[in-house]
Amino acid sequence: MILLAAIYGGWWLLPAFLFMSTPAPLDRALGVDGRSMDPENTPERRLLWHNLPVWAWAFLWPPTLVFGMWQILVADQHAIWEDVFLVIILTMEAQAVFVVGHELIHRRSAWERRLGEFLLASASYPQYATEHVYIHHAQVGTPRDVGSAPKGESFWRYFPREVASNLTNSWTAVRERLARRRLSVWHYSNPFWRYGIAVAFWYGLVFWMSGFWAVPVFAFLGLSCVFSMKMSNYFQHYGLRRVRLPNGRWEKVMPRHSWSADWKFSNWMFFNMQRHADHHAVASRHYPLLQVHGAPESPELPGTYGDMMNIVLRPRRWFKKMDPLVDQWRKHYYPEIDDWSAYDSAISAARPDAFEAINEIFAAAPRLARSIERNPELLDNLQDREFTDLDLPKGFGPDPESETIARRGLTRLYWAHEMGVPEMKDRIAELPAADAKDSVEIVRNWSNDKAFQIGMHVVRRNLSPDEAKTALSNLAEASISTVLAAVVADFADQVGSLRGCGAAAIFLGDLASREAYPGVSVDVLFVHDGRRIGDNERLCRRFRRSLTDLAEDSLLFSPIRSGPTALPAAPFSKLAEHCTNSASGNIPAITRARSAFECGDSDIGRRFSDAHRAAVGACGADEALIARLREPAENPAEPGVSVYARMRGGLDHVERAARFLQLTRAGAGLDDPAPTARAVFNRAGAEPLARAAAMWRDLQGIAGLVGEEGLDAAAARPKVKSLVANACGHDDFHALESAVAETASRAAAEIDTLLARA
Repeated sequence: MILLAAIYGGWWLLPAFLFMSTPAPLDRALGVDGRSMDPENTPERRLLWHNLPVWAWAFLWPPTLVFGMWQILVADQHAIWEDVFLVIILTMEAQAVFVVGHELIHRRSAWERRLGEFLLASASYPQYATEHVYIHHAQVGTPRDVGSAPKGESFWRYFPREVASNLTNSWTAVRERLARRRLSVWHYSNPFWRYGIAVAFWYGLVFWMSGFWAVPVFAFLGLSCVFSMKMSNYFQHYGLRRVRLPNGRWEKVMPRHSWSADWKFSNWMFFNMQRHADHHAVASRHYPLLQVHGAPESPELPGTYGDMMNIVLRPRRWFKKMDPLVDQWRKHYYPEIDDWSAYDSAISAARPDAFEAINEIFAAAPRLARSIERNPELLDNLQDREFTDLDLPKGFGPDPESETIARRGLTRLYWAHEMGVPEMKDRIAELPAADAKDSVEIVRNWSNDKAFQIGMHVVRRNLSPDEAKTALSNLAEASISTVLAAVVADFADQVGSLRGCGAAAIFLGDLASREAYPGVSVDVLFVHDGRRIGDNERLCRRFRRSLTDLAEDSLLFSPIRSGPTALPAAPFSKLAEHCTNSASGNIPAITRARSAFECGDSDIGRRFSDAHRAAVGACGADEALIARLREPAENPAEPGVSVYARMRGGLDHVERAARFLQLTRAGAGLDDPAPTARAVFNRAGAEPLARAAAMWRDLQGIAGLVGEEGLDAAAARPKVKSLVANACGHDDFHALESAVAETASRAAAEIDTLLARA
């Protein structure tokens, strides 16, 4: 029919076009097939009658394509619309011939495989012969296989990645195979020589027929053929995954790992191509012998291939149709798995070598998971010797308990004692930076790396939240002070020495009391001596811009919101006024204020200390302020793990009580300008409140690690709840919930008693 269409054109174009358009309606008309040949008892000679049409299509297609192109490009005997129609027919047929090429590259005889490669080259895609057999079949259903689209990935995102990876991955596979044989990549046995010659033949033929302009047109038509093939590949594997076994290997490929269909006419026309599940389960099985598996063994597409192609290009309709079926598949075959997020994430496809770590992170720490999705290079830190020397492998000790003690001891010693602020500054100083802007980027990347390592030690129970708090506080101070020092160096180069003026960065709140956690606010006040006002204000503006950039896309700091109240600056004379007015929940910011960076005037540190003591004393004498600290919080939340800060006896309530004590009677005995609530209570002899403060800070630290602010821990996945509970010293989440309710109740009663006595 195609030859007649190419010779005569006109109405002769219609039969071939209609025939290539019949599978979808005829599938509906004829229904499902259901018949299977017995592969065990079918001799090879009986397959001759099935092989003849395969070989016939393979041998007839090249001369048919050449003749069709001759009629279009050289003979020029048809009208333009006839040529266009003939091009469409040839492209539709090429899509079907791709199925024949696919079948032939799986054959054992070399001549059939070479013929299959030549057919694929007519669509400009011969590398598929290597990628499909040696990569797709080996890695199907795993994040390593780009051809197995994860749930939630649209075809439009899938297609360019799949086409590009086919070329790069096939070349990599060939290079590695040759290297194992100690052969050069340019050795004559490299199949890319054959691929190149075959593609050159087709493009050379097109160029000879009609010149340069026809070459990109031929390439486009080949791409359209590949486009159709990738559509089927997309829905044949969408959302289906092989599970990682405890031994680190992927489970065996089974019929459950591919979508199948079994419509009668398509089976006849396309050599059982729809029985894709059996094709992957037994890749060497000839198409006539492919088996049809029922729903208990293999998932079935909810329609014909034509139906699927009608919706695959419309992501919303596709997800609405297929995602519930993927969820049903997961519940049916893997009821024990409740979290598939690592299997569905793009990071698993980008970094399949790190899948075990990715799965661990997604299961237990969603916030870290979002970080590695944005910055996959963070995973490299898990191979850093700084991390591996502390995260000792299992089996090195006499028993698991001894291993845990040794691992925790090493990690705690390193991060809580050896890696202090000076050591971190020295490490950062070894990294070359051209100017302050460069320093910000370098410090942000370095601090993200270290925060990720610390977070992973918490996930693996090598560090407790309290120990991680020390490490993260040191990291925050080292990062901020290094960036500010770079700003000062740039500023001095431009305007001269800072002699005669001075400025300091004052940490407030959690940064000041060294209670940092992932997502901590950059609560910093810049103070200056009031001299050379113009220079000081310009310097503080640069400080503000640099810290804003530092906190952008940071694993350690929360973003700094723009506005007049963000990172303010004030002279010493207004320190008390500013820190009182910038109170949070009626708690004066001055109660936790520490100078973390100073520049210019060498006496600025002493001046801050004097001003700080005066401001704290003024707050203690402010009866209205003290009265406000005694008032209970409005609308406290019911006790619960997720609302540890807002309930009676929770973090906010305990902090208010601690600052009340600090300003009225306990603060005089504390040398720390930014004492923790636990330190204040211990000084006052209120041990139950000190324990409550420690528990709320542990919860704050682990909540910041595993989720964003407002994390509903009670609704989290089981491994997240387990990590939160274990980090707070409890065996399970139920025990943690009970401890939270009991601790909050006791803390609230203790605070009431304390305030009544006061």
